Amino acid sequence: MDSINLFPLYLSLAVSLCSTLISLVIGLPIAYFLSCKRGRVVNFLDTLTSLPIVLPPTVLGYYLLVLLGRQSPVGQFLENSLGIMLVFTPVGVVIAATIVSIPYLIKSSKTAFLEINEDYLNAARLLGRNEFNIFLTIIIPISWRGIVAGLTMCFMRALGDFGTTLMIGGNIPGQTSTMPIAIYNALQAGNKDMANMLVLIMTGIAVMVLFIINSMEQKVKRG
Repeated sequence: MDSINLFPLYLSLAVSLCSTLISLVIGLPIAYFLSCKRGRVVNFLDTLTSLPIVLPPTVLGYYLLVLLGRQSPVGQFLENSLGIMLVFTPVGVVIAATIVSIPYLIKSSKTAFLEINEDYLNAARLLGRNEFNIFLTIIIPISWRGIVAGLTMCFMRALGDFGTTLMIGGNIPGQTSTMPIAIYNALQAGNKDMANMLVLIMTGIAVMVLFIINSMEQKVKRG
């Protein structure tokens, strides 16, 4: 059997970590906003954040190409003014992974936020706490299980994405070839042993992540 090229594994893990951190920074405020506000505009924004879950990956990738490609206003500005290209680069892979994974964090966190007893928040407001302080010291600690669940789903979704990543990042060995794409390449080349090994690695990572999260939850419950 051929030796395993570990670059796709390193790239997939790095991309998943980056996209999960970005999703945490961007997704939590969005989830909190959606849990607090009501109205048609909020419902529309909620629908938009859920679209990546239901859209086919190729359709989502096409939209991102139209938005960020070299012929788009955004792509032309970045390339001509800043010398930055997004498509067919590792940065593009991170963007694709973030777009497909952030809805899972938003949905899980929003559900956790909605389950918080409003009396806790109102009591904190009466004591003079500002909204940012309430968010950090009350909302996050109460909702941590939902947030961790969302982060886990976010990480695993980014790790396993294929279609959107392929559309935006392409299939460039040593640059944008993630584990799912490497598995596809191995199958296309008829290298079943390599495909089996890569699939086992991906499965092992998924099991390990879920095992760690479940163990953490059990320790908290016992504590």
